[in-house]
Amino acid sequence: MDDKLRKQLAHVLSWGEAHQTFEAAVADFPVKLRGVRPQGLPYSAWELLEHMRIAQWDMLEFSRNPKHVSPDFPSGYWPASPEPPNAEAWDESVRQFQADREALAKLALDPKQDLVTPFAHGDGQTLLREVLLTADHNSHHLGQLILVRRLLGAWK
Repeated sequence: MDDKLRKQLAHVLSWGEAHQTFEAAVADFPVKLRGVRPQGLPYSAWELLEHMRIAQWDMLEFSRNPKHVSPDFPSGYWPASPEPPNAEAWDESVRQFQADREALAKLALDPKQDLVTPFAHGDGQTLLREVLLTADHNSHHLGQLILVRRLLGAWK
């Protein structure tokens, strides 16, 4: 059972069974629209992408590094500007998001990692909780990212 649970946890981080994948949401996103906040929304695609990357990185680091210090909340979890500093920043954020997602999946798959015993450095958090929280958080903001694309006319 443990092996099956671990495989499902790793899979939940990137599946697209109930909605579009992260890769589909960021693919071919027009450069000129990445920093645009659609009318009535408080965030741009860049802000959402960076928020997802930062939050996922924080949950990963918390799960594997007892000395990790999380960013200030909420300011440390959002970029300073609605626009990326340059075109390369978008690609780097996407790459880092994917790398951290893969690292968290590998952590969940590792039989040496206890899924349910609370971390000694936390206040009740477990690896199981962090993986599920990451999947839930990413799913929430993925929907928002697709909404931004739709409102900007950049979604097929």
